[in-house]
Amino acid sequence: MNGTSEGPAPAADLARSAVTDSDKSLAPRAPCAGSAAYRSAFTAAPLAMAVVDAEGLVVSANDTLGTLLGTDPDALAGRAAADLVDLASDTGTWQAYREVLSGRRARLRCTRRLKGADGHSLWAQVTVEPLAEAEGAPGLLLSVADISARRELQARLRHLQMHDPVTRLPNRALFFERLTAALEADSYEHGGTGRIGVCYLDLDGFKAVNDTLGHRVGDRLLAAVAERLTRCAEEAAHARSGAPLVARLGGDEFALLVEDSTGTDQLADLAESVLAVLEAPFEVADRRLSVTASVGVVERHTVGTTPTALMQAADTTLYWAKADGRARWTLFDPERNATRMTRQALAATLRPAIDRGEFALEYQPLVGMEDGRVRGVEALIRWNHPQFGVLAPNRFIALAEEDGSIVPLGRWILRTACRQARSWQLAHPDEPPIFVSVNVAVRQVWDSDLVADVAATLEETGLAPELLQLELTESAVMGSAGRPLQALKALSDMGVHIAIDDFGTGYSNLAYLSRLPVSVLKLDGAFVRGFQYDGGGAPVGGAGTAAGADGPAASPADEVIVEAMVQLAHRLGLTVTAECVETSDQASRLRRIGCDTGQGWLYSRPVAPDRISALLGSAGPGAAGVQAGVGKP
Repeated sequence: MNGTSEGPAPAADLARSAVTDSDKSLAPRAPCAGSAAYRSAFTAAPLAMAVVDAEGLVVSANDTLGTLLGTDPDALAGRAAADLVDLASDTGTWQAYREVLSGRRARLRCTRRLKGADGHSLWAQVTVEPLAEAEGAPGLLLSVADISARRELQARLRHLQMHDPVTRLPNRALFFERLTAALEADSYEHGGTGRIGVCYLDLDGFKAVNDTLGHRVGDRLLAAVAERLTRCAEEAAHARSGAPLVARLGGDEFALLVEDSTGTDQLADLAESVLAVLEAPFEVADRRLSVTASVGVVERHTVGTTPTALMQAADTTLYWAKADGRARWTLFDPERNATRMTRQALAATLRPAIDRGEFALEYQPLVGMEDGRVRGVEALIRWNHPQFGVLAPNRFIALAEEDGSIVPLGRWILRTACRQARSWQLAHPDEPPIFVSVNVAVRQVWDSDLVADVAATLEETGLAPELLQLELTESAVMGSAGRPLQALKALSDMGVHIAIDDFGTGYSNLAYLSRLPVSVLKLDGAFVRGFQYDGGGAPVGGAGTAAGADGPAASPADEVIVEAMVQLAHRLGLTVTAECVETSDQASRLRRIGCDTGQGWLYSRPVAPDRISALLGSAGPGAAGVQAGVGKP
C-alpha cells in the first residue's frame, strides 16, 4: 500500500546530523558540533534506518536495520535500498519510489513482507523521505518498522468482523466482498470461465425449532448445518477455483459462491448435493432433528452482472423454490422473472390508473335460449395500459384484490356499467330493457359498504334495481356468513339479482344453496365444453371448440349433469345461464334440457358499448341477429 503525508518523521530529524564526515555532500544544514552525538543516536536507535543517496544506494545503516536483516550494517553500504526492502515487486510502489528519489514526490510509505534474520517472515512499514539538499544532491532517509504484531491483531479483528460467531462461516460482509471481487476481476485474462454461480438456500421450518426448543438449540443446529455445507463444498471443489465459498448471510440463510463456474449443470449438481447432505437427521442437544432446505440457483456471465442484480435473482429464485413446495432447488428463469416484474409493475400502478382513466368496459350479451333475444350483458373490464397494451381482467384483478384497490375499481365498474345500461334503456325506449351483470369480489363486501354503494349508484344513474345483476364466484357465495350474507340478503331485498358464477366447480353445497338469496346460476364453461360430441359419442369438430389436448375430454355424462343441475335450479326458483357456448350444437342441446340463457362466442365476444347499441337497434333478434349485429371477430 502506497501513501504519503506532509512533514518529516522524527527519524528524519535524528538523521539530519547523523552522517559521517565523508558524507558531507548529503549533510543537512545542522550544527556541526552535534554531528557526533547525532551519529551515535542514529546508530543505536530502536527504529531500523538507513541513509540513501540520490541513486538509491545505501550510504549508511544503523545497527537495528542490520539486526532486522541479519547482516552487518556496514555491509549494507553501497547496496540498492529498493532490493533490501522489496520496493520493486510491484509497478506502483516502484514508480512512487523513483519519484521520491527524483524529488517529485514528498514521501513514500508502504507495507512489505520481508524475511527476517531468523528466517521467518515479518510485516514491515517502509518509509522513504528526503533529508535535505546540498550541492544539488538530495539525501533520503529509509526507515523500517516491524508491524507484524499490529498486522496480526488487525487480521484477528478482521476475522471476527467478517465471520459469523455461531457457525464460524464467512458472514454477509465477507461474502459480498468476495462476490464483488469475483465480478470485477477479468477472469478471462487468467484462463477463467468468466462465469459465476450462487446457490442461495433457506432452511425450511427453522423458525419452529427456535420457537419450540429455544435459540441455543437453534444455534447448534445452524452450526451442524454449516459443517455439512462446508463438507459438501469441499467435495465439489473445482480444479481451478477450489471449493465454493460457504457463507451464512443471516438467520437460517446460507449461500455457496462458485467462482469460474462451468455452467448451470455444475450449479444444479451442487444444489442436489446440498439437498442430499441435509437429508440425514441431526443429533443436537440429545434430540434428533430433521430439516430441509429450499435452494435458489443462479448462474450467469460475470460481464454485465452486479452483486445486487445477482443476489436479487437468487432471492427471487429462492422464493420460487419455497412457493413450489419447499425441499427443492429452482433455477432462475428469465421469463418467469419478467412475469414477476410485470406483475410488480402492474401492482404499483393499479391505483393511479383508476384516477388516470385507463380502464374501460366491454360487454358480452346474455341471450335467451328459446327466442334468441338479448336479455342482458355482462360487463367485463379491460385495462388500457400505456406500456403493456390492453390487459384482460385475469392479469390484474387478483392484484387488485391483494392490495385492496378492488374496492375503488369495483365502484368505478358498478357506476360505469349502470350508467351505460340506463343509457341503452333511454336510447331504445321501445325495446325491453336489458339488465347488466357486474362481477363483485368478496373483498368488496368485507372492505366497503357494498349495499350503500349499490343504492347510491342506482339512485345516481336512475337504473331500476331489477336491471342490475351482481355475480360472485361459487366459492365466495357458498362460504358466505355474517356480514357477506347479510349484504347479499339486503341487496336481494332491494331487488338486485344475485348470480353465482362458475357454478359446479366449487363447493356445490346444494343444501346451503337453498338458503342463499341467489336468483341465477351461471354454469361453468367446462360442462358446456363437454358437449362436444355427436349422437354416437364422437367428438364434434369445428372452429371455436375448446375441447382438445388442452381442454377437458368430451363426455356424454356432462349433459346429464347439466340437465340435473338445471332441473334442480328450476325447482328452487332459479334461472340458469350457460357460459362458453361456442357451437350451434351446444346451443341446441342446452335449449333442449331447459337452460334459460346462454353466453359465449356463438353469440358474441365482449364488445364496446356502441356495438351493443347497434344490436339493440337491429331488426332481427335471435342468434343469427346477434351475430349479424355484433359478430365474431
